[in-house]
Parts: sequence; structure tokens; C-alpha cells
Amino acid sequence: MTSSSAPGIRTVLHPVSDLATAKKVYAALLGVPPQTDGPYYVGFEAAGQHIGLVPNGGPQGMTSPVAYWHVPDIEAKLAEVTAAGATVQEPAHDVGGGRLVATVTDPDGNVLGLLQDR
Repeated sequence: MTSSSAPGIRTVLHPVSDLATAKKVYAALLGVPPQTDGPYYVGFEAAGQHIGLVPNGGPQGMTSPVAYWHVPDIEAKLAEVTAAGATVQEPAHDVGGGRLVATVTDPDGNVLGLLQDR
């Protein structure tokens, strides 16, 4: 298993209202410039973590940070967590570069992200 597909939380996306200001704050916090810098997404790689900034919560309407668990098989993990009581909020879909993401909510409404790199 490669490090990019190792299980665990390695990606956290943050909704931001002012992308330019947030980009400066996170660059100062992390000590690195953004690796991805666009009008719809800014991403940083630091200490084995990916921190993403999503303007206005993006199309998924994020209202708080979402931690993404990296999993080797997103469909199998979706089946497992829904059988355990989670509800699919956003089904698995490709976001580019062979990366699949999905979100579920736990019984208390907390959003949990799943991410698979192919």
C-alpha cells in the first residue's frame, strides 16, 4: 500500500468566506505556499497532511471543516459505514486525477469524508 492510499485522516477541507485572506493565514500557519492555488480551491501539503480551503463551502455546502479518511476501497467502506448506521450525504465521485471522494453523516449529523486515490 502506498502512502497516498494509507488509511487514516490525511485530508481536511475548510470552508472559507474570504479565500485570499484564508490563504495567507494558512500559508503562515503551515509555513509553506499552496500547492494548488485556484479560484475554487486552494490546497496545502504540510507534514504529510493535505489542508484544503473551499470558498463558501463549495458546491457541497460545507459549513464546518470535514476530515477525509483515506481508504483503499471507497465503495466497500461506504457499504460498511452505512450498514453500521451512517447516511450517505454525497455519493462517491471522481474529483479529478483519479481521486474519488464521498461524504456520510453519522447518527448525530457529523459529516465524515472518505477519499480513495486510484
